[in-house]
Amino acid sequence: AGMAVQVTVLPSSRCLFDDPVQIRVVGLQAQQAVTLRASLVDENGELFQAHARYRAGSSGELDLGCSPALGGSYLGVEPMGLLWALQSKTPRKRLAKKNVLTPFCVDLEVYEGHGDMSRLLGKCTNERWFLGEGVKRISVREGRLKATLFLPPGPGPFPGLIDLYGSGGGLVEYRASLLASRGFVTLALAYMAFEDIPAMPENLELGYFEEAVNFLQKQQQVKDAGIGVLGLSKGADLALSMATFLPGIKAAVSISGSGFNSFIPLKGDGFTIPPHPYDLGRMKISPESGLVDFSDVLDDHRDPATWDCRIPMERSSAKFLFLSGLDDVNWKSVLYCQDAVQRLQQYGREVEFYSYSGAGHLLEPPYLPLCQASIHRVLGMFVCWGGQWREHAKAQEDAWRRIQAFFRQHL
Repeated sequence: AGMAVQVTVLPSSRCLFDDPVQIRVVGLQAQQAVTLRASLVDENGELFQAHARYRAGSSGELDLGCSPALGGSYLGVEPMGLLWALQSKTPRKRLAKKNVLTPFCVDLEVYEGHGDMSRLLGKCTNERWFLGEGVKRISVREGRLKATLFLPPGPGPFPGLIDLYGSGGGLVEYRASLLASRGFVTLALAYMAFEDIPAMPENLELGYFEEAVNFLQKQQQVKDAGIGVLGLSKGADLALSMATFLPGIKAAVSISGSGFNSFIPLKGDGFTIPPHPYDLGRMKISPESGLVDFSDVLDDHRDPATWDCRIPMERSSAKFLFLSGLDDVNWKSVLYCQDAVQRLQQYGREVEFYSYSGAGHLLEPPYLPLCQASIHRVLGMFVCWGGQWREHAKAQEDAWRRIQAFFRQHL
């Protein structure tokens, strides 16, 4: 008998979630037809799977970095396809990490043939972590703050970041923990639908976000070159507001955001920015799927009647990076982005802007699979996010590199 079939993950079967890996199979027969399958069970017990059909090379080896998939969840040479193509058995589930102290374990199995997957030839497990070796996770309940601080190992000093998620609320840690694993002191900050913070606060206070900046600036390991902030969706317009009104912010990243204040009034010192006018009567609910399309609920952002809701970003001396997906079906983020970028450029401000064809609203760290629709925790409805699998995966890899490079450059 030949050598047993072995599946290996290189350089190591343990890695960070945003690490690309090399998946190889050895010990097959020459030209043998096999099916590879990845399985991941999330913290709610939800099963996510992807599979692809391959043919071994003449030496009985298979390397996903150079062998093309012949069918299944994706086609062609996709070294990380088994990860980004993971799809839940129950539709409309979003893969997100709740407890960053444990990894996601991805089981990689190789089966005989391109048919019924009845004969398992070999398997291994890839442990994908959200917290690098030596990164500290510290729960913060100081003053009004509800946040989690992540400290990279070593004395630093490191650039300091504040990380904001969208209107689904909660305290989302997995992006912040990955950024800390990459050498940023990162504060994941909750601002709605968490503990005693209501799901829809009457207003958001700039003072709360200022407390977060002051807290981060006090940390010994944080460089004193100023703080960066990144936000997704509603968190993105908050990031722009922070960069505009809080002098400590030197760099801001808006992911799928807008240059105006959305949904909740923002109270500053002696002023309030009202929310951009919207009408939920304009949301469309598909009779077949029950999915909600929000893209038309906002009044036209070009109408001067809405301009008191704009964030006066041109007053800021911070640097800006805007990222959006051209297939965002939740929010007209590309239009809103272009509008914000034009306004900044009119005032001679430095701004970077990338939009990705085929990418949806939820631009996440790399290898988190596309979620085209899921429940919005605050609205309690199923919402469309958009995106095409492969393009969205490529966009997430590119955006992640750009975000880190941008903060390294400006902080």
